[in-house]
Amino acid sequence: MLVEAICAGRAASLPDGKRSAIAKSPLEGPVEIGLRGVAGDEQVDRRHHGFPAMAVHLYPAGHYVWLRDQFGELPTLSGPGSMGENLFVHGIDEATTCIGDRYGLGTAVIEVSQPRQPCATIERHLGCKGVVKAIVGCGRCGIFLRVVEPGIAEAGDTLEPVERGALDWPVRRAFHLVYGGGKPDRRELEELAALPRVSDRLIHDIRRKHPAA
Repeated sequence: MLVEAICAGRAASLPDGKRSAIAKSPLEGPVEIGLRGVAGDEQVDRRHHGFPAMAVHLYPAGHYVWLRDQFGELPTLSGPGSMGENLFVHGIDEATTCIGDRYGLGTAVIEVSQPRQPCATIERHLGCKGVVKAIVGCGRCGIFLRVVEPGIAEAGDTLEPVERGALDWPVRRAFHLVYGGGKPDRRELEELAALPRVSDRLIHDIRRKHPAA
């Protein structure tokens, strides 16, 4: 799985005046991957971002084709980092990547912890309505990972599988269960929350969105 770009961003004003670091740009040369994520990357909304279990955001490169098919050639969807991702990777998706999967990235080791929940910031950044609804409908959500072993990586490295996680829990299944709307099966929610490598943030969202679970 080719890592075409490793990206970071700084806080800037969106068209509506709100501050966000969702717009990221590819970094050149070796990059430090620490416990808090990619060196030089910034998070503005600390209520929802910046947790160690969500240190690195991966968005599959193939989803950009789908986004352009759905919404056209948006100027704000110009290349890697446009969806707020730190890793722009070919050959990976949420349907085959599972909670707890571990990968080597350069000398670092990273671990899948939860799906990304899309929010209105994506639409404000892209200047396009309907993106969140489309993502929720199809599950092309993106993947959050924690850093198990810090290290150094750079664009052109490959994401190397190290260890499989919960094979019954691909990221897309977890996404649809927690964030897809409707009334999910309570037993499935409890099973997901009990996974040893699931993020505390996803457990929090399960309890908040589905309080009977």
